[in-house]
Formats: sequence, C-alpha cells, structure tokens
Amino acid sequence: MSGDSDCTRTSPSAGSPSDNELLLDRPKYVCSLSPDLVTKAREELQEKPEWRLRDVQALRDMVCKDYPSLGTCLDDAFLLRFLRARKFDYDRALQLLVNYHTCRRTWPEVFSNLKPSAIKPVLESGFVTVLPHRDPEGRHVVCIRPDRWTPSNYPITENIRAIYLTLEKLIQSEETQVNGIVILADYKGVSLSKASHFGPFVAKKVIGILQDGFPIRIKAVNIINEPRIFKGIFAIIKPFLKEKIANRFFLHGCDLNSLHQNIPPVILPEEYGGTAGRLDISAWNELLLASEEDFLHDFSQLVVPCDSSPHDMLVSGDAEEKQCDDSLRGMKPQLYYCY
Repeated sequence: MSGDSDCTRTSPSAGSPSDNELLLDRPKYVCSLSPDLVTKAREELQEKPEWRLRDVQALRDMVCKDYPSLGTCLDDAFLLRFLRARKFDYDRALQLLVNYHTCRRTWPEVFSNLKPSAIKPVLESGFVTVLPHRDPEGRHVVCIRPDRWTPSNYPITENIRAIYLTLEKLIQSEETQVNGIVILADYKGVSLSKASHFGPFVAKKVIGILQDGFPIRIKAVNIINEPRIFKGIFAIIKPFLKEKIANRFFLHGCDLNSLHQNIPPVILPEEYGGTAGRLDISAWNELLLASEEDFLHDFSQLVVPCDSSPHDMLVSGDAEEKQCDDSLRGMKPQLYYCY
C-alpha cells in the first residue's frame, strides 16, 4: 500500500498535486497470475483482464464519492482484493471494504498494535500456522490447534490477532486471492474451560470478520478430533454463519480417511496421517515475523477517521455486546450438557 487517500481533494490548488499527479504516485499494478489462473479468475470471479483496471477505478470512484473519510488505501492491488472476493460486484466489494475498516475500528483489543512481533508468543505456541504445501486446487491450508493455547498466558483475542495477521499475509498473494484458502482445525484436547472463552460475542465478531469483513475466500473448514464439547461450540457459531459457509464445514472426528478425502495425505504432516513429514511451525513463523516492516507500512495507510459516520458502522458495539451477552446466557447450558 502507499500514499494517503486523495478522496477529500475536490480540486487541485496552487502548490498541491493534481488528481493525475496523485495517480502517478501510486504503484503500477502488474498482474502476477499464471495463464491458468487468469482463466480461472475469468470463469469463477468474472474478472476480465481487459477491464480489470477500469473495474478498480470504478470502485475507487465509489469510495471517494460515498466514503470520502474512510481512510483507506486506494492502490490498484489493494482494491483488487475486494473486487475478487466479491466476484467484481462493485456494490458488494465496496461494502466489504467498508466492513473491513469498521471491524478494525470497533475491536481495539484485536487491532491495536497489530504486528507480528506483538503476537510472537502465539506463533511460538503453534496455535496457528500454514502448511508448507498448497492443496491440488492451489489453496494454502491454515492449521489451527486450540489445544496449544493456555488461557492463563494470554487472552483469546491474541489468538484472533494471530489468525488475522496470517490471513493478511496470505492475501498479499494474487494466487490466494483467486484460489482461496482451506482451514484445518484440530480440536483435540479442547476442554469446557477453553470453550467458555469463545462465547457468542467473540464468535459473532470473528465470524463477521471472516464472512463480511475480510477479502479472502474460505473454501472449506475441516474440523478434526472434535470432542463432545464441540457440539456446544458449533451451536454458538452456526447462527452467525451464512448457509454457503455452513455447508463448507466438514466434521471428521478421529477419522483420518475422511480428512484425506478433503485434504490429500501428500500435503499433510504425519500428525494427520500425511506424508509431508512432521508438522514444523518454524518456517511460517519466520516468514511472518520477517514481514514486520511490511505490516507497519501497510497498516499505517489505514487511517482511523475522526468523524466516523453511523452509516459506516456494521452495528453499534454496545448493542451488539448486549445482544451477544444475552445469547451467551442461553448457550452456557448447552455447553455444559455437551461436555
């Protein structure tokens, strides 16, 4: 990302850059997709290379017209993420971009001081990592292991920060923007005490980000080694899931053969019946931590406006928290019953 938004500039004045000059300051977009992925993007995402920059400019114009104080980056490559995530539907891409910023403004516990070095303990625990090999569809596999988290060490929001930064790193790749990602969540050893940290308020926030506030395509969520308590966890999550996403959840229990029907053994570590060696978190941790300066630069371009308008917000934070607290009281008996 680069440069501040020029949305608030209505006309060039003496000594200030014109719109054309500001456009020249932006990095020139160069497509890195292979011919096969260009074809896939055309067929699945309605992305036409000959219209790509025109579409980006259309979204940029909509941001400047409807949300001049959003404080967003307007580079071609950045806006293109949102268009691809919404199959080049301008209105839906714009709403996703607004939601992206709204999420960052309304959950300071997650988005303040958001950088890899700040979540180093989570990375070292192995709570979240990315497998070294993509699946046959060209999708990265994000591996989440809640049993690696000790609640007394740090709050659950630190885990969410680590997942978010992982997604931010992955979405920098145009290949990932087109192919999407797969999630592998290992719930082995998840106890009632850990599950109680993931109440409806946190669940709704996380699901809201993944479904409506982040430009990434989640193609499958594979759950393995889920204990009985997961029925209660899923009961909390499911009301917030869109039907399309809910249908992409696959519960495998302890059945590795079932998992292998979705993720081939050749890319899985030995822990999950694969042939790719032992699960090694060091390579991904080093890659993410080495991106510190990139994150500091990129996130510095996402300005928090001082005059946020009500229509910019997804929902009032106070109202949302009260609604979810009420839901939590109703869900707790389910958690204890399932446990």
